[in-house]
Amino acid sequence: MSWEKVVRRVTPYVPGEQPKDKNIIKLNTNECPYPPAPGVSKLIENLRYEDMRLYPDPEASVLVDALSDYYKVPADQIFVGVGSDDVLSMAYLTFFNSDKPILFPDITYSFYDVWAELYKVPYKKIPLDADFKINFEEYYEENTPNGGVIIANPNAPVGICEPVSKIEEVVRHNPNSVCIIDEAYIDFGGESALPLIEKYDNVLIVQTFSKSRAMAGMRIGYAFGSKKLIGYMKDAKFSFNSYTMNRPSLELGVESIRDDAYFKETCAKIIATRERVKKELSELGFTFPDSKANFIFAKHERVTGEELFLTLKEARIFVRHWNTDRISDYLRITIGTDEEMDKLISFLEDYLG
Repeated sequence: MSWEKVVRRVTPYVPGEQPKDKNIIKLNTNECPYPPAPGVSKLIENLRYEDMRLYPDPEASVLVDALSDYYKVPADQIFVGVGSDDVLSMAYLTFFNSDKPILFPDITYSFYDVWAELYKVPYKKIPLDADFKINFEEYYEENTPNGGVIIANPNAPVGICEPVSKIEEVVRHNPNSVCIIDEAYIDFGGESALPLIEKYDNVLIVQTFSKSRAMAGMRIGYAFGSKKLIGYMKDAKFSFNSYTMNRPSLELGVESIRDDAYFKETCAKIIATRERVKKELSELGFTFPDSKANFIFAKHERVTGEELFLTLKEARIFVRHWNTDRISDYLRITIGTDEEMDKLISFLEDYLG
């Protein structure tokens, strides 16, 4: 048909499977295994349903102000969106408009090249080294001319967190392009690059409520940057959709921020479980990068990733597997509750003999 000639065709991002059956151990989408802060539950019971007829605040002021107070960043240096995916997509639309390619690792969050294809942004994948670490000097403008840089830190799916000093060198060596640092997993043991926004006007730090704040279902993401950078993103947002954040997400997000003790306790529990499971997986013959995220990217010494993935799935334990170059023998295993991880380890012990 003639109309198909002008269709924007892309290969979409494929998220982790979301099975309808709840009687499984779900370790495949990096969701938090614990509920949101108790205050979130109480607030849900008292949300004013009659207010749902009204549009939400397009500025999302109540949430922006709460983030401003918590992170000690001026409100005009904060951008919020419907999950960090929405924030990142808007950043692509706003900043990546050069004829030069944007740069990101060959093994990283697999939405990065999807957005590039969607917005027709040229891109180049920079290979991680043999240990799945970033070759930072290859991101310097003088070595690889570019129209922008996006780096996940900790990087997914490998889990490695790089020091802020190396991130800063990338920003410093790219004064003519925007550098996006995707910190979706930063609360599980990494050091945030947030202080860089005070030194550089071309760096955007992106975070989310989906992981450490246990609110993936509410879709809350946010970013920090210079006033000018955030201003440009808001201009693009208000040219796209003025009412991106719904009323419940705004109110419940604020309530989550208020309970800092619960937030830190939840992160600490996940970190403790992760470190224990690392030891147990190692004893079973698995190797993996040193994760600072809420998952472990593991390969067994004698059983393929595909075999383990299918065997675990048959046993109603869901993990993530990519049948792609370099990582086909690896499984990304989300950190669940201690009980869930005990069942995973027990099954692996029996299966691996």
